[in-house]
Amino acid sequence: MLIAVDFDGTIVQDRYPEIGNELPFATQTLKMLTQEGHRLILWTVRQNETLEEAVEWCRARGVEFYAVNKDFPEENEQKNTSYSRKLKVDMFIDDRNLGGLPDWGVIYHMIHDQKTYEQVMFEGAGQRPEKQKKKWWQI
Repeated sequence: MLIAVDFDGTIVQDRYPEIGNELPFATQTLKMLTQEGHRLILWTVRQNETLEEAVEWCRARGVEFYAVNKDFPEENEQKNTSYSRKLKVDMFIDDRNLGGLPDWGVIYHMIHDQKTYEQVMFEGAGQRPEKQKKKWWQI
């Protein structure tokens, strides 16, 4: 799976332009995902020196990225300036998700076990909340 991962607020606490403290289990989870064959792309607003600091911070903790702020390592930024910066990935891990960022244990469980957020949240709870049955006129 190709996974885009944000930095500030996702891997570390958001202290931009500084680097905040690591969120619990973030780098450990990213290393496990890489070991399982997933390719990670660092997808961040950081540029130039602050971007290099973030990449080096991750590298020092054993997290290497397949690419940084692009779809693949060989992508030439000069040639593709007219293209959208939207990545072609299978999943985004970002603190700006609707509903916020689940903890890294939940993120790993979702990816490793190929489960939805709903499936993970209601595991062990015994039951899912009942969905309201629509009336025939509410189609």
